Amino acid sequence: MNGIKYAVFTEKSIRLWGKNQYTFDVESGSTRTEIKHWMELFFGVRVIAMNSHRLPRKGRRRRMRPIIGHTMHYKRMIITLQPCYSIEIRTNQQSGDI
Repeated sequence: MNGIKYAVFTEKSIRLWGKNQYTFDVESGSTRTEIKHWMELFFGVRVIAMNSHRLPRKGRRRRMRPIIGHTMHYKRMIITLQPCYSIEIRTNQQSGDI
């Protein structure tokens, strides 16, 4: 699972769960076939479609200086599963925290 970084939790990605679509950030060098293979192997699901796009780069600044570089760059993958499969995604929240 070197290519998949983490699951994305935004309003749009949560809405897509109803359509059996899940959103992940992956390394920019990973190919679609690698990601599909990792998803099917790790989660035990069948992938029927994948959409990907590159996120816009953000400049990294130092205090009182101009932009000197860019932050890490990832691809975002929206993965559609067959209707009989699903993925259980857990967040790292403690039950007693507010």
